[in-house]
Amino acid sequence: MESQGFDVGEYVEQMAWLVDLRLRDEYRDGVVANFERIKAIASLVTEFPIPEDIEVAPVFEP
Repeated sequence: MESQGFDVGEYVEQMAWLVDLRLRDEYRDGVVANFERIKAIASLVTEFPIPEDIEVAPVFEP
């Protein structure tokens, strides 16, 4: 997954607009910082190599 050029601040603005969320200016920096953390954590999963021949389980059973 390529994340080059991904602007977290722009993403937060677009998603707030999409869900009609009025994001106050005093909270915006904190929200962007949290999404930066989420992006870093998610990269551990999205960058993990998965073999092409792996099959998806038809039913999830914990």
